[in-house]
Amino acid sequence: MNPLVIDNLPTLRQPVMILAFAGWNDAGEAATSAAQLLCSRLNAEKFAYLDPEEFYNFAEHRPRVRLIRGQREITWPANEFFYCRDDSLLRDLIIGVGIEPHLKWKTYVGAILDLARQCQVSMVLTLGALLAEVVYSRPIRITGSSTDPDLSARLHLSTSRYEGPTGIVGVLNDFCRREGLPAVSLWANVPHYLSNTPNPKAMHALVRRVLGVLDYPLDLHDVELAVQDFESKVAEVIANNPAVASYVRQLEEREADEEDDAPSRREPDLPSGDQLVQELEQFLRQQRRDKPPE
Repeated sequence: MNPLVIDNLPTLRQPVMILAFAGWNDAGEAATSAAQLLCSRLNAEKFAYLDPEEFYNFAEHRPRVRLIRGQREITWPANEFFYCRDDSLLRDLIIGVGIEPHLKWKTYVGAILDLARQCQVSMVLTLGALLAEVVYSRPIRITGSSTDPDLSARLHLSTSRYEGPTGIVGVLNDFCRREGLPAVSLWANVPHYLSNTPNPKAMHALVRRVLGVLDYPLDLHDVELAVQDFESKVAEVIANNPAVASYVRQLEEREADEEDDAPSRREPDLPSGDQLVQELEQFLRQQRRDKPPE
């Protein structure tokens, strides 16, 4: 059984396929949130999906039940594809939002590339977000790589030199390289001490970078306001937590040293990320308990 289900195959102009996957590749939900925002702002329409049956251990990623007009409905792990036709875009878009599978990664990626072939996709653009030792108040660093030398030069990207465990994004980009399909991968660096909360700042940075690649303007004023509110709340939490505040100050000092290229600098004695996350979450829970109901 083919896991790819196409409700209707649109006629598109050399579309760019933008993909994001929840899970290992999606720190702070930045990548999937960026793809969902693009879908919403560009009025993208769903036209295809992957049947989840082959790809997930449902005991680990359980389907959910919800009530719709009094009726119980089961929702399964979703991998959905949307298209956008807009004369203001140089090329049309396909946006895919999914969940990293547990099983049959080759079959999963093969189904996505089957859709790319049927839609005559000209380039694949994957979005990801990783945890890093970065300062929350600084601009989000976007790193990227491409399997295509011309794209690397045009977008000022590099060929990835990473070695180690990889996620579905890494596998997908490797398959694109083998197929001769140009692929670009963009990654947002998310503060690891904010790993368990959605990060609108990283999402905003990814969306802006994608819009730059597409050469397409989009009003993000409301997102920028959400980013400011997020930063204010994080600053308040950190100011009231000495351990996290000390850690952030050390990160700031280290970044300043790196910018000055100080030859005598040494790595700061940083506390463990897990310990900081626990302390930050404990403080946030206390804040919620102390806050009067609205």
